[in-house]
Amino acid sequence: MIKKADRKFERTRRHIRVRTKVSGTAERPRLCIYKSNNNIYVQVIDDVAGNTLASASTLEKEVKNKHANKEAAKEVGTLIAKKCKDKKIEEVVFDRGGYIYHGVVKELAEAAREGGLKF
Repeated sequence: MIKKADRKFERTRRHIRVRTKVSGTAERPRLCIYKSNNNIYVQVIDDVAGNTLASASTLEKEVKNKHANKEAAKEVGTLIAKKCKDKKIEEVVFDRGGYIYHGVVKELAEAAREGGLKF
């Protein structure tokens, strides 16, 4: 019998592996992505102090597209870049959350870079 891989468990394993190497500081916080079937969430986190410095998601009023697709990811990426600029955050460490750098995650990262974040 062939055993099917549990996708959520595999993503969690990848995320734990990445988190052992990636940590955010006050000077260079961590840009963390989480996506569900319906929404996309992004946080900028200072792991030393344990604070969330900025956050954005498809649930906010500024985002026109309310789905978890590429267009919504672009909007959330530009929104998080704008919020970080307002708080004078220019450099971040990118944490893709165990997701493959493709599709929604790639669009969000590119939009954040175009908005002025460096990673």
